[in-house]
Amino acid sequence: MDASGVFFTSYHGDRSLVRTRSHWTMLALLLLLLATLPWWASERWVSIGYTMFITAIAVVGLQICTGYAGQVNLGQSAFMGIGAYGGALVLYRLHWDAVAAAAIGGAAAAVFGVLFGLTAARIKGFYLALTTIAAQALFHFLVLNLPSSWLGGAGGVHIEQASVFGLRLDNDRATYLFSLAALVLMTAGAFGIVRSRHGRSFEAVRDDDVAAGMMGIPVVATKVRAFLVGAFYAGVAGTLWAVALRHVSVEQFTLFNAIWMIAMMIVGGLGSIVGALVGTLVIQLARESVASLGPSLVGMLPAVGQDFVFAAMNVLLGTVIILFLLFEPKGLMYRVEVFKRAYRIWPFPY
Repeated sequence: MDASGVFFTSYHGDRSLVRTRSHWTMLALLLLLLATLPWWASERWVSIGYTMFITAIAVVGLQICTGYAGQVNLGQSAFMGIGAYGGALVLYRLHWDAVAAAAIGGAAAAVFGVLFGLTAARIKGFYLALTTIAAQALFHFLVLNLPSSWLGGAGGVHIEQASVFGLRLDNDRATYLFSLAALVLMTAGAFGIVRSRHGRSFEAVRDDDVAAGMMGIPVVATKVRAFLVGAFYAGVAGTLWAVALRHVSVEQFTLFNAIWMIAMMIVGGLGSIVGALVGTLVIQLARESVASLGPSLVGMLPAVGQDFVFAAMNVLLGTVIILFLLFEPKGLMYRVEVFKRAYRIWPFPY
């Protein structure tokens, strides 16, 4: 580091994710803060924490599929549901370890995702969005119409217990730590994917699939691979959801949840793994604020009605998406990157 800025003399240093000692220090402090939160925060914040971690894993997968590869995906909630049912059945019937259940749930969702990824070979944009909505409808149809002995029907699947490496996940603290470890691992994997030749192929297909094909990139295989990776992340998140709630039912995975994930990605910024995490944090905190203040407002103003909270959620979602698309279409991480570039060359703004 020099007094006039931060510069690197090697490609490895310029491409590093954590660039300076201060960055390493801040990252270590953040992980320490998150890891110790269950010991000093209330149970409500612990439950909010692991819910946020699980959602972030699904949003990171959506970011790879949509933000990096440009494949519009409105079926992420359905893929998450497939993973939840797959992982729950492994835990309920086979009593396997939660890590193995997450792998099975992710693989089940990935297979389901590949089937819809194949449709991306010939369609794009609005028509692809409609196709992924069909995944949501098909998921609900299959769960509700298959024999109840398979997936539990409308009643869902209940899990008695789950464990990881012999340690029981029977309380919020254990679930929180397991979800945090999964998020760190999956985020590291996402950075590895997008910085590899696969990530470069995703970006090339996103920018211009015709030009990418002329350069020798297998466009169809790349699109299918993007859906596979995105669905796998959603499946792992679904299994963690099943572990956390001990119960899986079809109404937990709706199209509305998929739209919330799209909003998180837009707020954080398309094409940014960190943006997916930041967007999840911002939107989840906003939702919790509405959920906390809503009942108080209903108590003070009975004429508002009990449906105020749900209506306020819809208004919040629509308002956030519209405002960001109008005033900050590149998301929060774009502003962060602008600040970081200015900081690295300070005091020379040019």
